[in-house]
Amino acid sequence: MKNLNLISRFQIFALSVILSFGFITNSQAFINDEITLKTDDVSTITEAEVRAAQKAWGEGIVRIGKVYTEKGDYTKAAVDHINRFYNYQEGTVLFKPTLAADKQFRTDFEGALSYFIGDNANYPEDGGFAIKPWTNVRWENIGTKIIGNMAIAMGNYYFTPADGGADVKVEYSFAYTKNGMGELKIILHGSHIPYAGS
Repeated sequence: MKNLNLISRFQIFALSVILSFGFITNSQAFINDEITLKTDDVSTITEAEVRAAQKAWGEGIVRIGKVYTEKGDYTKAAVDHINRFYNYQEGTVLFKPTLAADKQFRTDFEGALSYFIGDNANYPEDGGFAIKPWTNVRWENIGTKIIGNMAIAMGNYYFTPADGGADVKVEYSFAYTKNGMGELKIILHGSHIPYAGS
């Protein structure tokens, strides 16, 4: 009887160890799967994608001005532009427009739209940057840093006025990430007139 109890206890112990080991192994596998999934979900950005996004952004600004000049629906053109290039759909965008002094930072869609086309009582300083209009935007990257699912680019961009005036040189810092659809989107846009000296 004692031997039977000893065998039963041993069997129960052995079974517990096997089950515990199985759960640990499966838990570890689950953790490893989670780590793999998270690693695989990070969409690396390339410099070529950043350059393509910059070129397309400039073309979008020119397009808004062209639609405005032709008396088309420039509000829709600006809304489409913001939806295409900025990541307001997934949260706050850190946007510091070039010609904003009273309300310097535009962290929501309304503030960005006002900057591009003006005519918003909440932002009376906005004259509509994109409807100036411009005929070209030329980019001069000083450098691009890519860290996983984020790219940061800094440099100068030059806006050519439609009235034939000289290009306007502006300093920029842009940060990009890929959204849930894998699309490159702006999450930081800092833009400044170069320091003129004392």
